[in-house]
Amino acid sequence: MQTTPLGTRGPKVSRFGFGTMSLLTSQTPTEAAKLVDQAIDCGMNLIDTADIYDNGAVEEALGLALRGKRDKVVLATKLGLPMNGDPTRSGGSRRWMTQAVEDSLRRLNTDYIDLYQLHRPDPKTPIEETVAAFDELIQAGKVRFAGSSVFPAELIVQSQWAAEKLGAAPFVSEQAPYSIFVRGIERAVLPVCRQYGIGTLVWSPLNGGWLTGKYRRGKPVPGDSRAASGNPFVRADDERKLAMVEALAEIADAAGLTMMQMSLAWTLEHPAVTSVLLGPRTPEQLDQLLTADGITLTTDVLDAIDQVIAPGDYVDPRNAGWAPPSLQADQRRTTRETA
Repeated sequence: MQTTPLGTRGPKVSRFGFGTMSLLTSQTPTEAAKLVDQAIDCGMNLIDTADIYDNGAVEEALGLALRGKRDKVVLATKLGLPMNGDPTRSGGSRRWMTQAVEDSLRRLNTDYIDLYQLHRPDPKTPIEETVAAFDELIQAGKVRFAGSSVFPAELIVQSQWAAEKLGAAPFVSEQAPYSIFVRGIERAVLPVCRQYGIGTLVWSPLNGGWLTGKYRRGKPVPGDSRAASGNPFVRADDERKLAMVEALAEIADAAGLTMMQMSLAWTLEHPAVTSVLLGPRTPEQLDQLLTADGITLTTDVLDAIDQVIAPGDYVDPRNAGWAPPSLQADQRRTTRETA
């Protein structure tokens, strides 16, 4: 599999990376290790996880799976969302980052993390403190590179400025949701990343299964699907998506591709996208997903997709991944004194 540099400062990573949020959803740690081996054998050198995935259990499973193979992968993990729902064990403060990295290193059974990322913006902590804390971890040899996840464009710029002001290591990557149905980052995030030489890792390229053609008008919802499980972000009754799926299926058929192949190949067509994270739960799913490797789309196909959903648009804004506090009512309305 082709590899490419993660921005202008980061390591070389495979164009498809292995996302592990669902690694233990339907399999044991032993079965998970076999899936990790399969991914590595297929040329996927980027493995992305997070401390919050199954409250650390996924990191522990990776620690076991990567014994004797640690040097073959670029190991990325994230911190910031509350561990076990505890708000005191979250965020991007120096206090929490100093503890969280030690916890992740122990669970992952490694001396260093290749890419350590802040899972979501932390409005309660100055970005300067977070950038400085990442730099301390890099100087200590516990982390090689730092990155962000689901940052708006303005916060990406602020983090770069903070690093320059402090003389600290800047973020080398941004991780965000991106698919044919979730194109919002095309407006500002991807252009800003290109401007600053920041690599981008994108997730949910199939929008919860929608872009495989799994959900269709007049057909029952598959029992093992996210929609059937009650996931509020994957509603199989979304009329706009159902109509778009029909149009996209016609484009894929005309190109001689499955909708899944077309959708995955599409995410890599944007020049600012470095790697697409795939989250297979079985060996069969991984084999199927990787049939998209090496596929390029013609200009006619790309133009036809743009006619279905405009560049920079969200079909469902809830798929954006993060909503800034500034949109909350108490932040956008003048305070009124009560009698």
